Amino acid sequence: FLKAEGIPALYGVDTRRLIKTIRDSGSMNGKISDTPGVDSELKNYRVSGTVMKVSVKAVEVVNPEGRRKIALFDFGYKAGIPAELAKRDCAVTIYPCFTKAEEILSAGPDGIMLSNGPGDPLDNTEIISELKKLSTSGIPIFGICLGHQLLALANGFEREKLKFGHRGANHPVKSLLTGRTYISSQNHGYAILGKSISGGAAREMFINVNDGTNEGLVYDNINAFSVQFHPEGCAGPQDTNFLFDEFMRRVEEKINA
Repeated sequence: FLKAEGIPALYGVDTRRLIKTIRDSGSMNGKISDTPGVDSELKNYRVSGTVMKVSVKAVEVVNPEGRRKIALFDFGYKAGIPAELAKRDCAVTIYPCFTKAEEILSAGPDGIMLSNGPGDPLDNTEIISELKKLSTSGIPIFGICLGHQLLALANGFEREKLKFGHRGANHPVKSLLTGRTYISSQNHGYAILGKSISGGAAREMFINVNDGTNEGLVYDNINAFSVQFHPEGCAGPQDTNFLFDEFMRRVEEKINA
């Protein structure tokens, strides 16, 4: 029946052994194939160019009548981010990932958002270079997910590949500033290496309750903070939605300084 209907099917797979291999070795490349000799292909395969594939290709504007001007540097943003900013009376200008820092700064934004996105942050050397320039502007910066990682790399910190990525809408994170624990939505396979965070430049703001990995940074040398998880919670938990309010507090503080 399956053959007649052209329906793919698997059989004879030792699923228990497969599960044990993944459990012991961590995340790895995999492929379903009826062609022999794919081992070398799998070992050498590496995802690249992911941010360019998902970023907008031209400048877009959300809620242009908003009172405050926010630049959203797009690495694959989720719609919940500009939506949360629009709720707070912000005009959001979304910039492609290949935008130069000078173009963003020339528009005179009141704040800068760094969006989420896919892949290994180390693949984005040109973006990291631009973030070094944005970091010194004095404009409040808020990074989410990949944006959090890229900002950290731009400030000299290191990233690590997780044995098992954080995927799902029920990851507990603990605030090291208040001691409170929140439930967060996450989808990432890399994290900022906690031991690379140097005193005087930034402090850990959140850690993952399950494995102790870094989940957020607050910077002491620049006007910025960032989180590894998704505070926009769309869809997902909205426990940390208040971080957008903290960002707006920084924006207003900068304007009124």
